[in-house]
Amino acid sequence: MDTYLLAYRGGRVPEGEAERAQVMDAWGAWMSKVGDNLVDQGAPFGPSKTVTNDGSVQEGGAAALTGYSIIKAESLDAAAEVAKTCPVLSSGGTIDIYETFDVMAAMNAG
Repeated sequence: MDTYLLAYRGGRVPEGEAERAQVMDAWGAWMSKVGDNLVDQGAPFGPSKTVTNDGSVQEGGAAALTGYSIIKAESLDAAAEVAKTCPVLSSGGTIDIYETFDVMAAMNAG
């Protein structure tokens, strides 16, 4: 199995305690469904900055990411199927999926 990063964009912050509890329950159910293939449940992102190749620093992340999770899946298509059930989508968010490569392990082995 390969490893994939689910990068979240957007989504609405729940209003009130009841909605917050409902959203957390949905995330818990999704994580349980992904099961052992959930490598890192991830976290939401807070304030950000972007550093450009000329060394300048700008407020706010250029990618507008709001959080992430890391999963294992058989393929990019299989990872997309898992992403289709993620609760961030029900709050108006989107998900970018990236296959990751363990470059450091390859470097250390050589």
